[in-house]
Amino acid sequence: MPLEAIALQMTPGIGPKGAVHLLEVFGDARAVFAASAEELAERAELRPKPVRELLAKTAFPAAERELAYCRRHGIRPIASTDAAYPPLLREIPDYPAVLYVQGDPAALQRHVLAVVGTRKATPGGLEQCRRIVSGLAERIPQLTLVSGTAYGIDIAVHRAALECGVKTAAVLANPLPAVSPVSHTSVMRQVLDRGGALVTELHSQTRQNGEQYIPRNRIIAALAAGCLVIESPAGGGSLHTAHLADGYHRTVMALPGRPTDRMAVGTNHLIRTQRAQLVCTADEVIETLLWDFGEDPARFREQPPEQAPTGEEARLCALLEGREPLSFEALLELAPFDAGKLEWLLFQLEMEGRIRRLPGSRYEAC
Repeated sequence: MPLEAIALQMTPGIGPKGAVHLLEVFGDARAVFAASAEELAERAELRPKPVRELLAKTAFPAAERELAYCRRHGIRPIASTDAAYPPLLREIPDYPAVLYVQGDPAALQRHVLAVVGTRKATPGGLEQCRRIVSGLAERIPQLTLVSGTAYGIDIAVHRAALECGVKTAAVLANPLPAVSPVSHTSVMRQVLDRGGALVTELHSQTRQNGEQYIPRNRIIAALAAGCLVIESPAGGGSLHTAHLADGYHRTVMALPGRPTDRMAVGTNHLIRTQRAQLVCTADEVIETLLWDFGEDPARFREQPPEQAPTGEEARLCALLEGREPLSFEALLELAPFDAGKLEWLLFQLEMEGRIRRLPGSRYEAC
């Protein structure tokens, strides 16, 4: 029922939260417009003016024009009650009554991760972005990355995903089919060609006033199971997106940076205030999101076979087998190694998970 859903979205005095409220009361947009004045006023507790607008169906001519516009430009309007509507997006209290999509809406119902960051990305931040996207691509076959279309980290996410064969979705702060900035139009065409999607809540008759970026961020945050912030200064849109994701009970992650790096102030603050989990690699992102568990776990790349301990490591393991935990000093007396060599071997075995270090610098076999 895209016509009724679009009309509900375009009815004066309703707004996103009002539309959500009406849909929760009546079930779908068609039922909203079929309701009586008493039902709208008493059940939905609407004021007289929006009641009159709904009863008169004043937005229907504009909704019909919008449907024609969508057909001309290959845009699919998806009502929040449709099966193709992203399920995670429907969880937030102000989800859009209609989502306008170019491309494949199914891309938004996979393992979805939002990746955001500053427009003034550093070379190091761009490299970190490519590295993490590449690592995720190796391990998560049903992956979609979501970001905006801005300069810096946003467009770097889409380019890295295209390079690695990962589907990506871009959330726009303007009506389709336009892309802002225009210089990224060719990248967005590639996104569509590779099975991704361009998404906006804005219909073509939306008045453009430059105030749509903050509302747009809630969609980026809500579409995904988690939100990863690559780089951010002390303020900016990516921190706002992270704050929204946290409020929606999504997993927020951030890459740490040097204390002297201005583009790491925001990410370091998120970590220090425990608003975000510290992650450095794609594997840590996967573990934090628990994407390595579940009934239908993602296919992982083959792990290298476990290496047998070297002769020196095996000798040290044999000293610890079947014994009570031994101190470093006791091992130094028993093992034919000097202190430096022993310390190095203990470190190697601990990293391999063959021994365990206990309080008081005591060691035992695992």
